[in-house]
Amino acid sequence: MQPTHRSSRILLPAKTWFAYLSLLIALALSYIPTGLTPGVPDWVALVLAFWSIREPLRVGMGAGFLFGLLVDIGHGAAMGQHALAYVVLCYLATTVSRRVLWFGPTQQALQMFPLLLLAQVIMVVVRVVAGAEFPGWWYFLSSFTSAALWVPLNYLLLLPQYQPVDRDDNRPI
Repeated sequence: MQPTHRSSRILLPAKTWFAYLSLLIALALSYIPTGLTPGVPDWVALVLAFWSIREPLRVGMGAGFLFGLLVDIGHGAAMGQHALAYVVLCYLATTVSRRVLWFGPTQQALQMFPLLLLAQVIMVVVRVVAGAEFPGWWYFLSSFTSAALWVPLNYLLLLPQYQPVDRDDNRPI
């Protein structure tokens, strides 16, 4: 008997190049000028958290630091602001990864929300300590939109892993 949904299938291992390609696309999305629009998700944080949970040995704190510096450079932010937040996010995501993977995507989003919010709090604290003024409470709205995007992003980034290497009608999975 064949499984009926994708979530009950065994996934292929993720390709490292695909994880980093998705991070580069997230970086490109973060470079899109949105001005002071509240609620724009932090694409890099979202994709970093996803891969830190799914592939903690391939994407971790080193990738968080590197992409954090690239976001700092691209946004003209205080150097290390995003890097520190992303390293903490990757560390915490890796720490809770075994527990989070037991849940479905919606419950995962609820568990990732505090981590995404903490990353934003770290960025605001670094910014304020560096001398900038508080950006306002609307700044934290992007944590909500990032958590809401966890479910569709989960399905999108796992899509290549659902593909069988070779098709065999006699194979149950």
